[in-house]
Amino acid sequence: MDHGCGGQQKGLTAHYFDNCDLSGEPVSAELVEKTEAVWFGLSLPHVHADRFSVRWEGTVTVPDTGAYEFGLTSVGQSRLLIDGAQMIDNWGTPANMDEKRVQIEMTAGRPYRLTVEYAFVGDAHWRTLRLGCAPAVPVNAVEAAVELAARSDVAIVVAGLTDAWESEGFDRVDMELPGRQAELIERVAAVNPNTVVVLNVGSPVAMKWIDRVPAVLQAWYGGQEAGNAIADVLFGDVNPSGKLPTTFPKRIQDNPAYINYPGENGKVLYGEGIFVGYRYYDKKDVKPLFPFGHGLSYTTFAYRNLVTGATEYGPDAEIRASVDVQNTGTRAGQEVVQLYVRDLVSSLTRPEKELKAFAKVALEPGETQTVNFSLGRDALSFYNPAYRQWVVEPGEFEVLIGSSSHDIRLASRFAVKAATAETPAARLHSGLPLRTLLCDEAGRAILEKHIPEIQSAPDLSEGLDMSLEQIAAFVPSILTQDRLRAINQDLATV
Repeated sequence: MDHGCGGQQKGLTAHYFDNCDLSGEPVSAELVEKTEAVWFGLSLPHVHADRFSVRWEGTVTVPDTGAYEFGLTSVGQSRLLIDGAQMIDNWGTPANMDEKRVQIEMTAGRPYRLTVEYAFVGDAHWRTLRLGCAPAVPVNAVEAAVELAARSDVAIVVAGLTDAWESEGFDRVDMELPGRQAELIERVAAVNPNTVVVLNVGSPVAMKWIDRVPAVLQAWYGGQEAGNAIADVLFGDVNPSGKLPTTFPKRIQDNPAYINYPGENGKVLYGEGIFVGYRYYDKKDVKPLFPFGHGLSYTTFAYRNLVTGATEYGPDAEIRASVDVQNTGTRAGQEVVQLYVRDLVSSLTRPEKELKAFAKVALEPGETQTVNFSLGRDALSFYNPAYRQWVVEPGEFEVLIGSSSHDIRLASRFAVKAATAETPAARLHSGLPLRTLLCDEAGRAILEKHIPEIQSAPDLSEGLDMSLEQIAAFVPSILTQDRLRAINQDLATV
């Protein structure tokens, strides 16, 4: 099995002990397919999950003579031995997720005895052990890359992160690319004006070098076919058409949660409220590195003829909008047309605009297609804590059509009329948590009338703290807008 050193291991076996000191006979053994183990809860049937030890043993050979770097990380105590000599000692740090590394000179073809020992005592929720190995990076690696780029027509720099830097259960401490990657990009771009940066990351990173390179490809984590997919885009065999599902800030200090996270005394204040993502950057007028919904293509698109169905609607009316989108370039491509809504005057502080619909269209060069949108009451409503329900206030609204949250191409206004009669806030309504409705005798009876299957729903407990309107987003075929209106009408009579 490949350890990452480019070599082979023979017979790496895990022996489990029902004690914390690897003593006595192991209670079970298994072949280890990769040098990473994660144990959740009671996932160890042969030992006590809150106190056990394990020993990995096998041999490893490397293809080339030279320095190799081993890294060991664990939640629990761990150590690495090569040919019986201890190389890494994490035994005194039982909850240490900081990787310890060591460089070892190894000879090609020679088998080395590899042993990893691990012990755990404590809360059995989550434990992990990970061993990595890679050839040591030469001291002059960046210089060699710069020299090669200087005599090349095009330079492609692939940079990014791995699950050692971003994953579940922990946070990155900054937005920087690890190691000397930023330096590598800057120095390559300085000697080759045709430098393309491919970012293999799952979240925003700092790009102080962005103005020095003509192209950046956000690859995310594409899995085993990522290389082929990236090559198809770089060589123009595929026209990219993705859009950013998040905002990329210029620096970590611009993030909406920067002041409040990770909090104090074990508590986090969600001080940003509804102003997360692009809604925060719009409201604070903070220019991001790349806005929400941004994404370039090898072709261009023009937006024309935004039409709304009417200039005035009732509070529960269906709002229709259409726009013509034309491929004005020379390549077939796809565009994600984004529709935002702005409430021009509101009794509460509201975002500058909110994404309410989007559609992806594929167009041949010169082709035009009409994109149609339909918005319901929920597109204009917001939750008012004073009434403990979602409300649509009368007044002017604006439909904004764009290619990103910052690239708005067309806008159109319409008005929403007030309801014919002022209705007092109901004691019960669909904006309340499901738990509240079920605990009320009258509310429970109305829910059972309109949703007979609700009490036997297998996932009922997961939605008790959500409102019916929130649940409807997950099961729109069951909680339709008509059914929600009927439920609300009955609840209002209580």
